[in-house]
Amino acid sequence: MIKEFKEFLAQRNMLDLAVGVIIGGAITTVIKSIVDNLFNPLIGLVVSGHALQSLHFRVASANFYYGNFLNDALNFLITAFIVFLIIKFIRKTFPVKPKEESVDETLETLKEIRNLLKENSKI
Repeated sequence: MIKEFKEFLAQRNMLDLAVGVIIGGAITTVIKSIVDNLFNPLIGLVVSGHALQSLHFRVASANFYYGNFLNDALNFLITAFIVFLIIKFIRKTFPVKPKEESVDETLETLKEIRNLLKENSKI
Protein backbone atom coordinates (compact mmCIF):
# COMPACT_ATOMS: atom_id res chain seq x y z
CA MET A 1 0.00 0.00 0.00
CA ILE A 2 2.86 2.40 0.79
CA LYS A 3 4.46 1.55 -2.54
CA GLU A 4 1.22 2.34 -4.36
CA PHE A 5 0.95 5.64 -2.47
CA LYS A 6 4.51 6.58 -3.48
CA GLU A 7 3.72 5.75 -7.12
CA PHE A 8 0.56 7.84 -6.88
CA LEU A 9 2.47 10.83 -5.54
CA ALA A 10 5.19 10.45 -8.16
CA GLN A 11 2.75 10.70 -11.07
CA ARG A 12 3.32 13.71 -13.25
CA ASN A 13 -0.20 15.07 -12.86
CA MET A 14 0.11 15.01 -9.04
CA LEU A 15 3.37 16.95 -9.21
CA ASP A 16 1.80 19.44 -11.63
CA LEU A 17 -1.13 19.87 -9.26
CA ALA A 18 1.17 20.51 -6.30
CA VAL A 19 3.15 23.11 -8.25
CA GLY A 20 -0.11 24.75 -9.39
CA VAL A 21 -1.43 24.99 -5.84
CA ILE A 22 1.81 26.53 -4.55
CA ILE A 23 2.05 29.05 -7.39
CA GLY A 24 -1.68 29.83 -7.07
CA GLY A 25 -1.22 30.61 -3.38
CA ALA A 26 1.69 32.89 -4.12
CA ILE A 27 -0.18 34.71 -6.90
CA THR A 28 -3.22 35.13 -4.65
CA THR A 29 -1.08 36.72 -1.93
CA VAL A 30 0.46 39.19 -4.37
CA ILE A 31 -2.92 40.08 -5.89
CA LYS A 32 -4.47 40.58 -2.45
CA SER A 33 -1.66 42.95 -1.62
CA ILE A 34 -2.17 44.86 -4.88
CA VAL A 35 -5.90 45.21 -4.22
CA ASP A 36 -5.48 46.17 -0.56
CA ASN A 37 -2.59 48.57 -1.06
CA LEU A 38 -3.22 50.07 -4.50
CA PHE A 39 -6.85 49.69 -5.57
CA ASN A 40 -8.52 50.23 -2.20
CA PRO A 41 -6.92 53.66 -1.63
CA LEU A 42 -7.98 54.70 -5.15
CA ILE A 43 -11.51 53.48 -4.50
CA GLY A 44 -11.39 55.27 -1.15
CA LEU A 45 -10.80 58.55 -2.98
CA VAL A 46 -13.99 57.97 -4.98
CA VAL A 47 -16.04 56.72 -2.02
CA SER A 48 -15.63 59.82 0.15
CA GLY A 49 -12.30 58.86 1.70
CA HIS A 50 -13.36 55.52 3.16
CA ALA A 51 -11.61 52.24 2.51
CA LEU A 52 -13.62 49.67 0.62
CA GLN A 53 -13.73 47.35 3.63
CA SER A 54 -15.39 49.98 5.79
CA LEU A 55 -18.47 50.26 3.57
CA HIS A 56 -21.44 48.83 5.44
CA PHE A 57 -25.10 49.25 6.23
CA ARG A 58 -26.95 48.67 9.46
CA VAL A 59 -30.17 46.76 10.05
CA ALA A 60 -31.29 46.99 13.67
CA SER A 61 -28.13 46.19 15.62
CA ALA A 62 -26.41 44.18 12.87
CA ASN A 63 -23.74 45.67 10.60
CA PHE A 64 -23.45 44.26 7.08
CA TYR A 65 -20.01 44.98 5.61
CA TYR A 66 -20.69 44.76 1.90
CA GLY A 67 -17.34 46.46 1.29
CA ASN A 68 -15.57 43.26 2.35
CA PHE A 69 -17.57 41.33 -0.24
CA LEU A 70 -16.72 43.90 -2.93
CA ASN A 71 -13.05 43.65 -1.94
CA ASP A 72 -13.11 39.85 -2.19
CA ALA A 73 -14.94 40.00 -5.53
CA LEU A 74 -12.30 42.41 -6.84
CA ASN A 75 -9.54 40.05 -5.63
CA PHE A 76 -11.26 37.17 -7.44
CA LEU A 77 -11.70 39.06 -10.70
CA ILE A 78 -8.09 40.21 -10.79
CA THR A 79 -6.83 36.73 -9.89
CA ALA A 80 -9.00 35.13 -12.58
CA PHE A 81 -7.78 37.64 -15.16
CA ILE A 82 -4.11 37.05 -14.30
CA VAL A 83 -4.58 33.26 -14.44
CA PHE A 84 -6.27 33.75 -17.84
CA LEU A 85 -3.26 35.75 -19.07
CA ILE A 86 -0.81 33.14 -17.74
CA ILE A 87 -2.67 30.29 -19.44
CA LYS A 88 -2.91 32.26 -22.68
CA PHE A 89 0.85 32.93 -22.56
CA ILE A 90 1.65 29.27 -21.85
CA ARG A 91 -0.58 28.08 -24.71
CA LYS A 92 1.14 30.46 -27.15
CA THR A 93 4.62 29.61 -25.90
CA PHE A 94 4.13 25.84 -25.70
CA PRO A 95 1.45 24.78 -28.19
CA VAL A 96 -0.07 21.37 -27.61
CA LYS A 97 0.75 18.99 -30.40
CA PRO A 98 -2.09 16.64 -31.29
CA LYS A 99 -1.34 13.03 -30.50
CA GLU A 100 -0.93 10.78 -33.48
CA GLU A 101 -3.41 7.99 -33.33
CA SER A 102 -1.67 4.65 -33.23
CA VAL A 103 -2.88 2.34 -35.93
CA ASP A 104 -3.65 -1.14 -34.76
CA GLU A 105 -2.35 -3.26 -37.64
CA THR A 106 -4.33 -6.30 -36.57
CA LEU A 107 -7.56 -4.32 -36.60
CA GLU A 108 -6.76 -2.85 -40.02
CA THR A 109 -6.00 -6.31 -41.41
CA LEU A 110 -9.27 -7.67 -40.04
CA LYS A 111 -11.18 -4.76 -41.62
CA GLU A 112 -9.54 -5.48 -44.99
CA ILE A 113 -10.45 -9.16 -44.71
CA ARG A 114 -14.05 -8.22 -43.83
CA ASN A 115 -14.28 -5.88 -46.81
CA LEU A 116 -12.86 -8.53 -49.14
CA LEU A 117 -15.33 -11.10 -47.84
CA LYS A 118 -18.21 -8.67 -48.44
CA GLU A 119 -17.02 -8.03 -51.98
CA ASN A 120 -16.64 -11.75 -52.70
CA SER A 121 -20.08 -12.57 -51.30
CA LYS A 122 -21.67 -10.08 -53.73
CA ILE A 123 -20.18 -11.87 -56.76
